[in-house]
Amino acid sequence: MTSLRNMTSGPPGRLILSFALPLMLGNLFQQFYTIADAAIVGQVLGVSGIAAVGAAEWIIWMMQGIIQGFTQGFGIRMSQDFGAGQYRSLRHVIVNSAFLSAVSALVLLAGGQIFAAWMLEILHTPETVWADTMLYMRAMFWGIPVVMAYNLFASVLRSLGDGKTPLYAMICASFINIGLDLFFVPVLGLGVFGAAAATVLAQLCSSLFCLIKMIQIDILKFQRADLEIDTKLHIRLMKLGTPMAFQNFVISVGGMIVQSVVNGFGVAFIAGFTATNKLYGMLEVAATSYGFSMTTYTGQNLGAGKISRIRKGYREALVIAVITSVVIAAVMIFAGKWILLCFINGDAKTTADTLAIAYRYLFIMSICLPVLYYLHVTRSCIQGLGNTVLPMVSGCAEFGMRTAAALLLPMALGQDGIFYAEIAAWAGADFVLFFSFFSSIRKISAIEKEKEDV
Repeated sequence: MTSLRNMTSGPPGRLILSFALPLMLGNLFQQFYTIADAAIVGQVLGVSGIAAVGAAEWIIWMMQGIIQGFTQGFGIRMSQDFGAGQYRSLRHVIVNSAFLSAVSALVLLAGGQIFAAWMLEILHTPETVWADTMLYMRAMFWGIPVVMAYNLFASVLRSLGDGKTPLYAMICASFINIGLDLFFVPVLGLGVFGAAAATVLAQLCSSLFCLIKMIQIDILKFQRADLEIDTKLHIRLMKLGTPMAFQNFVISVGGMIVQSVVNGFGVAFIAGFTATNKLYGMLEVAATSYGFSMTTYTGQNLGAGKISRIRKGYREALVIAVITSVVIAAVMIFAGKWILLCFINGDAKTTADTLAIAYRYLFIMSICLPVLYYLHVTRSCIQGLGNTVLPMVSGCAEFGMRTAAALLLPMALGQDGIFYAEIAAWAGADFVLFFSFFSSIRKISAIEKEKEDV
């Protein structure tokens, strides 16, 4: 129990930040090995290699986003049960979440393999990178059950206030991934398949690490009664997870539309765009960590019936998030070109052209970063309140803005227009979330007041 954390008492801002920091470090290591993949592929295979990986990026993100949506949704119920001290219900939820996760993983795996070629066609993937992109994508799809397992186990641990174990898991996975990358790609010459295989094997190690930790937690000593498959609970869990999975799916479809436009600009542009997208994770790493922290904090305090405490935590989290975004933006603006060169290799002209594209995109995203951080904190707080529908609506707004910007702005601004699609998406989601937060808080407060009156 010592690694678990009850967030229903104590200074909200300090709790949210201290819980987020291990997640942040874990996400940094996860991004570190993602970046290592891209850097090794880019340096060994050149611009065409990183373009091949980049052409499948949004498809891979779609699968991962759906997985994260389901497991985060299940985690909301877990955090509420933990905050209320209902450990028997918590164990029952975990068992049924595992069942739903296994079924979902098999469906996603089958769908990914069946529709892989079709997805590349609708993205207008260039023939020069088609074969490598297909190979990379199929290999990543085979790892879907592993990704699902890690996300479920990490979601369980985070719901109980344990942000350190996922951190340690990511640290181990990052070093394993980099070591395997260096062995599979340049030594064995496995190309993009080697990069994908290294990622999947590293994620397998991280999932096993989290599972071993879960087994050691006293309140998760499962009894026979906990193992019952409960179809009514499945419905309640899917009501939480499905909107979040659909939200990520819709967002990824918008990203794929952007990618289809990018793919029409040639290999150099794809490589530059991909190089910056690899750093997108670094830009977003603290935001997603604050998001996980807010979901757990809000869920536990909702379970404990402390609504005013949720409001206070939300305000303090926003201040912390905005300050963080400004610091990260400054680092990327001043050191961005040097970092981007880790992904780019080729003759002098190709390197210069690709770097110019990549840095232009990075600069635009960096100066607008507070918009993204507001999005993550607010959306996660609403999800922690048990409302996953309004965040889904914000995802639809994100999709609409990203798609419209990607299709229309290049007509007016040329290639630079595509860089603003992501910013437009963030702004569209923020508009919906601003009103959704206050609506959700008022609704929850009214319900709690009725309980007190009774």
